[in-house]
Amino acid sequence: MRVLVIGSGGREHAVVWKLAQSPEVTKLFCAPGNGGISELAELVDIGAEDLEGLADFAEAKDIDLTVVGPEAALAKGIVDLFEKRGLRIFGPTKAAAKLESSKSFAKNLMKKYHIPTGQFAVFDDPQAARAYVRQLGVPIVVKADGLCGGKGVIVAQTLSEALGAIDLLMEDKLFKQAGERVVIEERLVGEEASILVVTDGTTAIPMVPAQDHKRLQEGDKGPNTGGMGAYAPAPVVTEAVAHQVTEHIILPTIRAMASEGSPCKGVLYAGLMLTADGPKVLEFNVRFGDPEIQAVLPLLGSDLVPLLDDAVEGRLSTTQCHWSAGSAACVVLASGGYPGDFQIGKEIRGLEAVKGRRDAIVFHAGTKRDRDRIVTWGGRVLNVVGTGADLEEALKRAYDAVGRISFDGMQYRKDIGFRALKKPVSR
Repeated sequence: MRVLVIGSGGREHAVVWKLAQSPEVTKLFCAPGNGGISELAELVDIGAEDLEGLADFAEAKDIDLTVVGPEAALAKGIVDLFEKRGLRIFGPTKAAAKLESSKSFAKNLMKKYHIPTGQFAVFDDPQAARAYVRQLGVPIVVKADGLCGGKGVIVAQTLSEALGAIDLLMEDKLFKQAGERVVIEERLVGEEASILVVTDGTTAIPMVPAQDHKRLQEGDKGPNTGGMGAYAPAPVVTEAVAHQVTEHIILPTIRAMASEGSPCKGVLYAGLMLTADGPKVLEFNVRFGDPEIQAVLPLLGSDLVPLLDDAVEGRLSTTQCHWSAGSAACVVLASGGYPGDFQIGKEIRGLEAVKGRRDAIVFHAGTKRDRDRIVTWGGRVLNVVGTGADLEEALKRAYDAVGRISFDGMQYRKDIGFRALKKPVSR
């Protein structure tokens, strides 16, 4: 099987790494890829949002299966284009991708089909949004409606912060068109968790639950980022919680999308708040989480190819998945200044000291190969993943590997998994 993976981040490196282990894969391509992916797949110099160029390449190279990483390509309709050309591709159509590309669409769908989420209102007019915030009070959450790379959510503790968030998104257009419409919702209280499933539009195959760390600094302080680390399995997601999420959130959402005429195929990722009233949806994504999947895939004991292939063909009802015991922890190494302005082109040292270890893997995100060097080429640079019999051991191995790597300005969180360390793992 000839496989093309689209994207250039840590998520795509993890997917390529797992696909490369499959006996079914005879040739692996990645467009555009990064410095680390180049060791496992042939890189293709086509951007992830060049849909026509990617389809042309898939046709020319007789690609049997394309796997899409980034949400932007899905939102633009890459699956629709590939399917129109008769090309097999894993992911949702443009209409189904609205679950992620439009928060207002997702919230209204949940309201219509009684899927548990926080109370909300949608605004196109900043003046009306300000009036609503003054009426409702704080704390409150202001979200850009469109895609913002995980940075379009502002949790406002004070009225001035809430009004400032509206100005930032709607007036200053920090995220351009993505913030012209906002969703304002109640702040849910509890612990966050991420549950990802692979779906063929009817059946859902759950992956190991994970927990992300969105804030830049220890103790969940500082600005939101695309994610500074993750671990799996998340012990807060007990078997009872997982069952509740499947029955009251995942399957109802899949059925709702089918009823709306836009079956959701590919990945359904539920970002959850586990409240005192039960799990509630914070947001939906329709692709593998980044960095969650970097902690999840090392625990997948079975082949990834049949799982993706069966989702495309609509036969997940007969698919079996095996998950390894133990835990995995991912620590993100970011450029200095991230998530704001940062410099690129910094040489990364120490990668050879980690290469080949069985208990630690380095997934590249924002890197580029410069002759015989690997240099930084993005905000989130590397994902260092440790595995072990339990979370404590996985974290120890991850941070041991982190200690061997360096580049100018490198920053990372030193408290990944802090909430779970004293909780027993229950799947």
